[in-house]
Amino acid sequence: MGYSPRKRARREVPKLDSWPESTTGPRIQGFAGYKAGMTHAILVDYRPTSTTAGQEVQIPVTVLETPPLKIAAVRVYSRSANGLVTAGEIWVEKPDRELERAYGIKKKRNFSEELENFRKIEGEEVNVVVHTQPSLVTGVPKKKPELMEIRVGGGTFAERVSYALQLLGKELSVRDYLKDGDVVDVIAVTKGKGFQGAVKRWGVKLLSHKNSKHTRMIGTLGPKRPGYIWPTVPQSGQTGYHQRTELNKRVLKVGDNGEEITPRGGFVNYGKISGSYLLLHGSIPGPAKRLVRLRDTVRPRLVKVKEAPVLTYISTESKQGA
Repeated sequence: MGYSPRKRARREVPKLDSWPESTTGPRIQGFAGYKAGMTHAILVDYRPTSTTAGQEVQIPVTVLETPPLKIAAVRVYSRSANGLVTAGEIWVEKPDRELERAYGIKKKRNFSEELENFRKIEGEEVNVVVHTQPSLVTGVPKKKPELMEIRVGGGTFAERVSYALQLLGKELSVRDYLKDGDVVDVIAVTKGKGFQGAVKRWGVKLLSHKNSKHTRMIGTLGPKRPGYIWPTVPQSGQTGYHQRTELNKRVLKVGDNGEEITPRGGFVNYGKISGSYLLLHGSIPGPAKRLVRLRDTVRPRLVKVKEAPVLTYISTESKQGA
């Protein structure tokens, strides 16, 4: 019941409510990309407690295409009795044409005056509002960018504001955030499966063959009293399309040329990768083309690996089933 209620996610762009504290200087604490698909690779097992540590093993890997993000605004939050509230924000002076598809910014504005007033704001948290550039990706057939907030961590409040203002209007590449061997949290909306029964939705056991009516149903909705059904009773309903977080996924490789890892015929339901990309160890939520957000780990592993993984082979065989 840890993931109840199992209803559809409100939005396809994941919303992050918590961020870890950063011990290094002012820096961006997140990124985003598009899921292309999966393949397999052979690497030297980097896990010190594994039975195959130091040996070559075959592992599943997920491929993300990561076009640069554009910094559209800087937003400051202050602490109040009800938590964090917006204290002020400043948007880029000349927004991209793509950004106008997702958010309307006033045409006539005095940017220098807004900037001067923004520097006087006192607060506690600093976030940057970024938007994706799906026009740079051939596998995602859309033009409207996704808007999201990313926390700026480390340093004092004044240092974070100064750092964020330097990024305003510029592009942020994946190499500005990650390097080979880093560990991140992956947040995405899972693949939707529509309306399903209790057996598939909750994994309850099938009823006995002696049941007179059905087998793929629950045995009882509960006792006579209280006169209502408890929310813990497994019932049918929406399955999938839920926001989920995968903790501590290791980045195996950060690349600039996606053609070197694109399989013959392209990824199924996605196509070819031409720009920068990420290789993550294991699987992540969501289907192909789904926007995936990355974040600094909120629950760091006890066993830390400092060396970058040694990849000896990445499969580029066709995934078309031929």
